[in-house]
Amino acid sequence: MTRLRLGLILTALSCADPTAILPRPAAPTIVGQQQQSNSYSINAADGTVYVTLAQVRGESGERIHAFVKRMFESADSASARRLVIDLRSITGGDARLLVPLIKGVVMRDRFVHGGGLYLVVGPNSFAPAQNAATLLQQYANPIFVR
Repeated sequence: MTRLRLGLILTALSCADPTAILPRPAAPTIVGQQQQSNSYSINAADGTVYVTLAQVRGESGERIHAFVKRMFESADSASARRLVIDLRSITGGDARLLVPLIKGVVMRDRFVHGGGLYLVVGPNSFAPAQNAATLLQQYANPIFVR
């Protein structure tokens, strides 16, 4: 397992920070449209962090690197034992932007072992979500929820 982690860490370190992307004009909001921003909440009663990733492009709002860092800081301070990551809303973007998420999960044994990680996927989850799910399956033994 240590060799696998080392490989992931080296891969993560070799990825350069993403270049700035100019924001797209805002699309009109449609009732029933998928969530447009990343969010998380922590249930202190059962020590679970619920994360919804909606975009990895960095086109609007907080950059994915900053969001993931803030989420893990909150999870660590709350001593969260479980992490539920909803990948259903990601429909495109640069998969390399998810490196901090994968690195953050792998570096926390409580999420890697004993049913501490749940990935929610769906039929509309595309490239970045699939890549993240594949890497997390290889390094963190998640429980998949569909």
